[in-house]
Amino acid sequence: MTDHLISFNDARSDLLACSAFLAESIKSSDGRSEALMAVVPQYLAKGDVDLAAELANTAGDPFTRDRLLILVAEKCAELNDDEYALQLAYAIEDYGLQSQARERIALRKASQGDFEKARVIADEIDHPDSVIAGIAIKQDADGDMDGALKTIGEIGFPGAAVYALTSMAVARLEAGEQDNSVGLLENASAAADDIEHNEEKIRALSDIGNLFIEAKRNDRAIETFDKARANAETLDNIHRDAFLAAISLGFLRAGSIDLADRTLDLVADKTQMATALLGFARELWRRDEKNEALEALEESYAILKSQRESETRDSKAKFALFTSIAAQFAGFDKGERAIGIAQEIVDENEQMSALGQIAQVLTIQKKEDLAKQAIRAIQEDASRVFALIGVSDGANENGEKETAKSFLEEAAVLTETVPQLASRTSAYIGIAKRFKNFGDMTRMREISLLNLETIATIRDESSRAAALANLAELYDEAKFELGGREKEILVEMVRKAAI
Repeated sequence: MTDHLISFNDARSDLLACSAFLAESIKSSDGRSEALMAVVPQYLAKGDVDLAAELANTAGDPFTRDRLLILVAEKCAELNDDEYALQLAYAIEDYGLQSQARERIALRKASQGDFEKARVIADEIDHPDSVIAGIAIKQDADGDMDGALKTIGEIGFPGAAVYALTSMAVARLEAGEQDNSVGLLENASAAADDIEHNEEKIRALSDIGNLFIEAKRNDRAIETFDKARANAETLDNIHRDAFLAAISLGFLRAGSIDLADRTLDLVADKTQMATALLGFARELWRRDEKNEALEALEESYAILKSQRESETRDSKAKFALFTSIAAQFAGFDKGERAIGIAQEIVDENEQMSALGQIAQVLTIQKKEDLAKQAIRAIQEDASRVFALIGVSDGANENGEKETAKSFLEEAAVLTETVPQLASRTSAYIGIAKRFKNFGDMTRMREISLLNLETIATIRDESSRAAALANLAELYDEAKFELGGREKEILVEMVRKAAI
């Protein structure tokens, strides 16, 4: 086993070591790279940066190798091994990714308060403004607002200044200091005006407008959304309608129904119109204007349903929106209507997703019969399993622990019939985590052993290694020691991989 970083003995007695051994044994460059994307972060979580770096270097795909080295370099910076972090950054082949690695290292030093080191590293980056913004945010968090504002003055790119100022404003909003956030938002709005790229400017102004709403300054929010709308109207690409739809919702949240309606009238794409109306419905429901909310939701559904295939720009987004609308009907106490809409969704994956979400909502509402009806409507076993897990979460949210556990048991039984092994192991992980949360470590261990037995039968090498890495994380969280049966399975997997 001299060609492996992981020894045979380690691989047969430790889940993560075994997953790394399996990853190293994959001959396909793409397959090995895919497996290492799951394995390397687990070693970083343990703080083993040396082995993580060595494993990253075995990735056959240069892009994957560079991405993994970025993660290792950032972890080294977190552990204050700055010299090694920079060595790894310089070992990255792609210049753009190398710059990204140095930026992440510098940002990590800024977050630790080591501004001098952050600036030294930033000086080597083509575009250091993100690092300067990170320094300003940390200065402000440490109570030096004047210093933070002075640092922001050094930023040359307006987008980075907006990010720093809005981050500082958000910190005050989270602390309940709404009045103190307004001045920062005013500065952010002024900086956003200087952004040259129109779409980035619109996005920044929209974000600032929403923050003004949180700061209870609807007047300034409306003014900011108005600037965003003026810029959005000049666009002549597919993003125009998405921006206008979001701005329309912003006007509604800020209290101007007239401006919201007038802006929505500018939207041509029916998917974006329906998206905005779904947002209208949620906002109106929040205000306890329930009849108006239902009308908006019905209109959203009607518009989306009327969209012809020739009018559809993005089928995936359209079907996902149908799912959101169906789930929202359930949230608005219209369970039967929700199930009916979900069953009409043409895309099977979205249909099953919608029914699963609806079942969870109905469980929270304590409408058990309707929830079971939604689950029965799910045709595929794997989707029904995940729906049952969601329903278990809903029951637990209601404080019904035993009911929640019974749904988990039902999910566990059904999982055994799921033909897609990757879906089966993912379900077992979800079920085991929830038994852990319930304090039932015995049942968690039983489910995890079933999972390990399933993983051993996965034919795709990269999927097998990745699934084992995920299970290793769960064993570490539970502080499980491997038993005899588990070690037998590892030995068999290692033996097959070594052939």
